[in-house]
Amino acid sequence: MNTQPSRLRAAGPIAAGALLGACLWAGTASAAPQDQALQMHSRLTGVKPSESVLLDMAQDIVDGNPQAAAYTAMQNDAFYNVTLKNLATPWTNRDRDVFAPLNDYSATVIGMVRDDIDFREVLFGNVIYTGNASGLPPYRNSDNAHYEALEAGGYSLKDNLVQQAQSSVTGLPTNATAGVMTTRGAAKSFFIAGTNRAMFRFTLLNHLCRDMEQVQDTSRPPDRIRQDVSRSPGGDSRVFQNNCIGCHSGMDPMAQAFAFYDFAYDADNDPEGENGSIDYNSAGQTDPVTGSRVKAKNHINSANFPHGFILPDDSWDNYWRAGPNMHLGWSSALPGSGNGAKSMGEELANSRAFAECQVTKVFRQVCLREPEDTADRARIDAIADDFSSSGYRLKQVYADAAVYCAGD
Repeated sequence: MNTQPSRLRAAGPIAAGALLGACLWAGTASAAPQDQALQMHSRLTGVKPSESVLLDMAQDIVDGNPQAAAYTAMQNDAFYNVTLKNLATPWTNRDRDVFAPLNDYSATVIGMVRDDIDFREVLFGNVIYTGNASGLPPYRNSDNAHYEALEAGGYSLKDNLVQQAQSSVTGLPTNATAGVMTTRGAAKSFFIAGTNRAMFRFTLLNHLCRDMEQVQDTSRPPDRIRQDVSRSPGGDSRVFQNNCIGCHSGMDPMAQAFAFYDFAYDADNDPEGENGSIDYNSAGQTDPVTGSRVKAKNHINSANFPHGFILPDDSWDNYWRAGPNMHLGWSSALPGSGNGAKSMGEELANSRAFAECQVTKVFRQVCLREPEDTADRARIDAIADDFSSSGYRLKQVYADAAVYCAGD
């Protein structure tokens, strides 16, 4: 056996789940150890292992430590270049296209998983990953050439991504960085045009596994719903009271966190924003339309309902801490309100729904199916508990899911 699994077994996060994994394995796996190892490697990487890796993994399984076998599989480049890229890429675009190019959003997710960074920071950290392979175009705020060259060159993302402070790379103030939400890739997809509600909606969908229809709550007060939302769509106020208010009463107070952000691009000559860049009003900057740091886009269509809420700043409140959406599991250690995208990202990332969402997505990817029964749902709960209590390391989730599903 090589020495890597032995070192891994000595690591705290892996040791925390190893006993659980061994017990699970004993109850579900009946195939020969080499067959189990082969299936685990295939599920995690999509490729076959070398003979030495297969034998190494099989020995770990014989020794009652399938977790170490899973970590050995995750040393393969394909885990990063294929498995993790396929996980993250749909989060980067409105079409949820898995074939979209690598960008700073997806590369940052991949790097964070590789380095076992607390995955909650994906929504609030001052972090970005760039390529360090020779010959790459430099990172630029105005295009994606750096990452497209990294992908086109077939470089190992395990070996050729480097962590940096997002503020030092993009020029955003440190307090304006909010993980992947403030990457160029996210801004191009979700800050472009509109009113920035798309950033909130897709962040909720991608990282809490809830679309707006699933969090509708008409019992929340509508006092923060903006002017652009008609109170009588089609001349019928019942549509607003029974439908629109269900989403906007909770979304608008949270999406206010993005009030100072925009995606600047030439809509006439570059309608897709390929050469656009994230734009942020720092302290002291004033938008000529609003007379404050709030971007003009937040005041569009104000004539729809002139008595609606007018954004004065980037303060946000989570109205979903009461009512049916309290069951998303908001952290009692946080106040449920604040200013800016960073603190709002912390609110989302510290919810129970965030932990369960990551586990469910990994389960689908590794097990090649939806959770089907009580046993599956119980295992997702247990893995989410382990994820939350052991530093939010996503590789550990992959290992736990692979151990559970390799007996399928």
